[in-house]
Amino acid sequence: MVARGEIARFWSLESLHLVSSDGGTEPSALVDDNGSEEDFSYEDLCQASPRYLQPGGEQLAINELISDGNVVCAEALWDHVTMDDQELGFKAGDVIQVLEASNKDWWWGRSEDKEAWFPASFVRLRVNQEELSENSSSTPSEEQDEEASQSRHRHGENKQQMRTNVIREIMDTERVYIKHLRDICEGYLRQCRKHTGMFTVAQLATIFGNIEDIYKFQRKFLKDLEKQYNKEEPHLSEIGSCFLQNQEGFAIYSEYCNNHPGACLELANLMKQGKYRHFFEACRLLQQMIDIAIDGFLLTPVQKICKYPLQLAELLKYTTQEHGDYSNVKAAYEAMKNVACLINERKRKLESIDKIARWQVSIVGWEGLDILDRSSELIHSGELTKITKQGKSQQRMFFLFDHQLVSCKKDLLRRDMLYYKGRLDMDEMELVDLGDGRDKDCNLSVKNAFKLVSRTTDEVYLFCAKKQEDKARWLQACADERRRVQEDQEMGMEISESQKKLAMLNAQKAGHGKSKGYNRCPVVPPHQSLHPIHQRHITMPTSVPQQQVFGLAEPKRKPSLFWHTFNRLTPFRK
Repeated sequence: MVARGEIARFWSLESLHLVSSDGGTEPSALVDDNGSEEDFSYEDLCQASPRYLQPGGEQLAINELISDGNVVCAEALWDHVTMDDQELGFKAGDVIQVLEASNKDWWWGRSEDKEAWFPASFVRLRVNQEELSENSSSTPSEEQDEEASQSRHRHGENKQQMRTNVIREIMDTERVYIKHLRDICEGYLRQCRKHTGMFTVAQLATIFGNIEDIYKFQRKFLKDLEKQYNKEEPHLSEIGSCFLQNQEGFAIYSEYCNNHPGACLELANLMKQGKYRHFFEACRLLQQMIDIAIDGFLLTPVQKICKYPLQLAELLKYTTQEHGDYSNVKAAYEAMKNVACLINERKRKLESIDKIARWQVSIVGWEGLDILDRSSELIHSGELTKITKQGKSQQRMFFLFDHQLVSCKKDLLRRDMLYYKGRLDMDEMELVDLGDGRDKDCNLSVKNAFKLVSRTTDEVYLFCAKKQEDKARWLQACADERRRVQEDQEMGMEISESQKKLAMLNAQKAGHGKSKGYNRCPVVPPHQSLHPIHQRHITMPTSVPQQQVFGLAEPKRKPSLFWHTFNRLTPFRK
């Protein structure tokens, strides 16, 4: 914690423009496009959702529920893969019973008869805690129709209450999210801009991205939600249309999410200096923000866009088909899944182009345009025998990208060194499967063969695999390449020229395939040891793992398994 004297070293209250010239307090709320102040004051938000805003409030509330004998469950937002026996592994969607939540970063819980620590940031509390006991209890209806009827009536009322809980959670978290966005824009970004000696324009663009655009959009979105919110009977609220009307607007999160790894890296570099640590802590205190570091605040938009599909899925679960909002909620759920999926895909593409750029730099004698001019993903790679027109066999290493097939030759002495030998335009090629035997076009006996025929020149390129299963993989890969190109066109998936140039520039600076990679967000301070009374092992994990925040939407493509080939074939490895 920063002392008040240290805060004064950076600025006085007047320099923060929190006090007006006449001595009165100036409102801290941002002004919207119509000149009116923000709809919700800090006090309103605290009154509406105190547990979200007060430091340690959530943990306090959870432990109160647990100590009162209630079963508290959380739903996993991300996969948590661990080889540590004292950490709890789970997959996204798993339900974990929370047994201890005194620490803000690591909670103690049970899943599938195992108790262990798990990162609190990987889960969210279930809105309807009653659901576990309801599902686990036996249905005692045996004979009487009247009891069955009463049970159905109670179930209907219970479902209304469940929907009320979900609606309220959506509204409350949205209001708190607006408060967090305002804290980032007012508490951090505005103050950083005033201190030009500490931050350049480029640094602020890297750290904060388009956070102000997101804030502006979310304020409008919240106003739309408030119009559709039924305060007297929340279960009757029809908010599905709000998501559908703003579907295109959520696309602005793509830029922010893509920028986030770079923001973490830039912030980590600044945090190595004490004056920046003190500066950001002073900003937090003077804005009266909750006790979360700046990197935690900057992560909230990434988490939020991935949380919408989960909230809508739960809302749909408790919305009957007769409800007026059913069709819109169902459509909104699919729409927000698609938004998250598009962001996932763009994120994956950006990470992919960095690897591709480093790979190209490692190839000796590269000719022509950069691979990134047309391609952004490696689909398959492996050795094939290319048969020339003269009937000669050439052993080559082939790399199939979207739109292109690149051919390389291994060095005779250094087998991890590759020489560029050419490429084929897959957009112009037609794939032909060949049976074993004599090929009439080449007048040669072939085995495990296929060919690519140019649609413009009718030129034939003949390839042979060592095994039948290798050939099958190549045929499937070529089909996948065509399908993915079409998907990218339908989804409007494009990587900007500036991002491609930056990837090549970074690869050239790194030199000959030396991978720089993305760094994670700054590691949180070491945790204090906890001593749950029901736990023998009190050793706590020392760092919080990084969430796979882009993996919530159902992926349309499996991750590529072929980057290990690049690693093996990268020259000058140390």
